[in-house]
Amino acid sequence: MKYYVGIDLGGTNIVAGVVDEQYNIVAKASTKTNCPRPEKEIAEDMAKMAVQAVENANLTLDDIGWIGIGTPGIANSSTGIIEYSNNLGFKDTPMVKYISEFVGRSDIPVFIENDANAAAYGEYVAGAAKGATNAVCITLGTGVGGGIIIDGKIYAGSNFAGAEIGHTVIEVDGAQCSCGRKGCFEAYSSATGLIRMTKEAMAEHPDSIMNKSAEEKGKVTARTSFDCMRAGDIYAKAVVDKYIKYLAAGITNTINIFQPDVLCIGGGVCNEGDPLLLPMKALVEKEVYTRNSPKNTKIVIASLGNDAGIIGAAFLGRANA
Repeated sequence: MKYYVGIDLGGTNIVAGVVDEQYNIVAKASTKTNCPRPEKEIAEDMAKMAVQAVENANLTLDDIGWIGIGTPGIANSSTGIIEYSNNLGFKDTPMVKYISEFVGRSDIPVFIENDANAAAYGEYVAGAAKGATNAVCITLGTGVGGGIIIDGKIYAGSNFAGAEIGHTVIEVDGAQCSCGRKGCFEAYSSATGLIRMTKEAMAEHPDSIMNKSAEEKGKVTARTSFDCMRAGDIYAKAVVDKYIKYLAAGITNTINIFQPDVLCIGGGVCNEGDPLLLPMKALVEKEVYTRNSPKNTKIVIASLGNDAGIIGAAFLGRANA
């Protein structure tokens, strides 16, 4: 049996996992990314974690078919270069070359892909989108990440910067987005956007339960409005309704463009379950262009969690076959 290594490079952590042919993670190794620092130092730590994960699995590098990397930013899968990553401070970083050098095995192929694309591929091969031909995965985190699978292949666009679903505008001249535009899907449907809308409502309604909750807990989180809605706060419910309206708009836009078999959403906000999903699905079903079609996109919750990026990266060799 062959095994494959997937490396999930994040702004906070580097996690490497050894994955078997049945998509099971058999061992992991991790370390802090410690940004900002020289790119070669980060690459060396990535290689160390890959080797450590192999050792933790009681295997040797001879057992490894290939190594895959999921990274933030624009990852050119044909050249192995991270062309740009603002989160990591990378520009034209030859990451595949570095990993091969630091692992010390030029005979083991190394592949690279954007981290959201890798996570989407993980859900496609082993998670909530398994069995689909066309799938879209949206992650609601600090930002809104996107990954698109068309006919079983990762769609990255002609410049390897495709699937930036979070930077499509849903409110012209709306809230400022970190990308420079205003009114982006990300500005309203990320956890960051939800926190911003919660704080705005708290400032407008100082008698809200949200203010008391934030004072007790010492901070405002993406859960504040949902928790306080359940406690009977009408202002919190208004925030939740507003958030769901924007989320449904972005998801409807995505379905109208791609018409995937499955659209899976992930990220911590999805842990809210039915209070989020049921009204959001109802809005999408009402607004989607194909609402009268006998076959519509199935909206599901991503099932692999943080392992999606590792599993997807580990099978990039198959994605590039």
